[in-house]
Amino acid sequence: MPSIRRITLFKIPGAEDQQKLMEIYKAMLVNALKDGKPYIESVDVGTAQEDQRAQGFTIAAISTFACLEDMQFYDSECAAHQKLREFAKTVNQGFCMVYFNSIL
Repeated sequence: MPSIRRITLFKIPGAEDQQKLMEIYKAMLVNALKDGKPYIESVDVGTAQEDQRAQGFTIAAISTFACLEDMQFYDSECAAHQKLREFAKTVNQGFCMVYFNSIL
């Protein structure tokens, strides 16, 4: 079964706030647990390169899940993701999220 790839973009102007969000993402592989076990296959996060095509987005994150059910758990029940969302709401000036089934 193909993995689910989730791409999230954030518009966070402050460098300190960007760094804090990235630190939360870095810990996600350890802190995001389902049935007491890590369930996210991979996470990558970084600052966007300055480019007009970035449309003001400053942080990009890619999360990979084994299945749609795991991503839905992440959205609705994961305590680590809730912590990330709570922080992001306080510093975020816009975001975009898409996900897709990887064909690779």
